[in-house]
Amino acid sequence: MNFYLRAFLIFFRIGLFTIGGGYAMVPLIEADLVDKRKWVKKEDFLDLMALAQTVPGIFAVNIAIFIGYKLKGFWGAFWMALGTILPSFLIILTIALFFRQFQHVEAVEHVFKGIRPAVVALIAAPTFKMAKSARINRYNIWIPVVSALLIWLLGFSPIYVIILSGLGGYLYGRYQKKYN
Repeated sequence: MNFYLRAFLIFFRIGLFTIGGGYAMVPLIEADLVDKRKWVKKEDFLDLMALAQTVPGIFAVNIAIFIGYKLKGFWGAFWMALGTILPSFLIILTIALFFRQFQHVEAVEHVFKGIRPAVVALIAAPTFKMAKSARINRYNIWIPVVSALLIWLLGFSPIYVIILSGLGGYLYGRYQKKYN
């Protein structure tokens, strides 16, 4: 099977069966492209995830674009992005056409209430996995905790937290280099 078609179908399947957005897709993308097919190395996947989080746009589309571009340039990025976008578009279109008729049906309300905890788990799993891969330990756990508190409690923009974290990492690296 053609690489582009295979890549499109992988991301289409992941997009079709993942509820909860881009972060819920991370374990499925990693399992398929890193673990199963070995198209991307684990370290590269983590770097691409970090990059996808820092640019504007939808995370799932960003990660698809970056992985596709790394593997096959523009056309790889195009087909993986299309595979990511198309299922959501089709699902939202279908829901928009029929939801008004069924939104007050008790079974539909229960289904949506039941999906919420699963979405939280799907988002939490890659977060903890990424923390482990980033070598977060008792000495540096304060960095993500302080970052989360600045954003959540004090309303800091995540952009400023990213910039300050990058600057802090750069200065720490220079300090380490100077004294080691």
